Amino acid sequence: MFSPYYARARRAGAADPEDFCAINVALYGAAGKRWTMTERARRHMRRSAREFSVGPSFIAWDGNALTVSFDEWSVPLPQRVRGRVRLHPAGLCRHVTHLDEARRHRWGPIAPVARVEVELDSPACRWNGHAYFDSNEGDEPIDVPFIEWDWARMGLASGHTAVIYDVRQKRAPDRVLALRFAPDGGVEEFDAPPRHRLPRTLWRLAPTMRSETAPVRRQWLEDTPFYARAVLDARVCGEPVVAMHETLDVGRLATRAVQSMLPFRMPRRG
Repeated sequence: MFSPYYARARRAGAADPEDFCAINVALYGAAGKRWTMTERARRHMRRSAREFSVGPSFIAWDGNALTVSFDEWSVPLPQRVRGRVRLHPAGLCRHVTHLDEARRHRWGPIAPVARVEVELDSPACRWNGHAYFDSNEGDEPIDVPFIEWDWARMGLASGHTAVIYDVRQKRAPDRVLALRFAPDGGVEEFDAPPRHRLPRTLWRLAPTMRSETAPVRRQWLEDTPFYARAVLDARVCGEPVVAMHETLDVGRLATRAVQSMLPFRMPRRG
């Protein structure tokens, strides 16, 4: 979705998406912040019904848990990022819905309620806790239908997970998804609360969040020219929640200026 190399190849003609693959790892916390997203050519990619690998890293499903094993180097400061993440779904979800009016972009949570075990060799740390796993896919570049979107995920006291997808389109009305997922994968809609504007980021993005009360930013995680990620305190489904929130400005992502900056965060190995 963010690959500048894929965008360049598309401008030159037909491009094979499997020739532009990466496994992204982002770490935040006491061990320090590290980001790795090294793109690799098709010859470094292998996949089957139960495994997907890119270079030295892979994702594998054994029927009960999803294992992510990675051995990468962070950018821009080169530091080793090596370890394993094991995700145990409470239940699998088959819900998939379109994000755009033309139904060419789809999203769905595969394991909206899950438990995770993280064991890192570099940096040396480990933890476990709640987790969430979803999927986005599209039949065209995201800059064709979208202007921007805000997305948020919240754990509820009942054990459910609430998700709000607030999408602004170029040639169609806003599309808002407000869904509550049960541990067994069941799903139900709820009324989306009003949209609140958050303080602008350092890069002057203007994030918003749908919440029953004005949300408060607890922690910045990512602040880039086209994308921001943060932890927010908000109120959804009648209760206070801690939300993982992201904002994507698609128009900025598609500009040549931003595309020229992306290789500093996303190097490529041919």
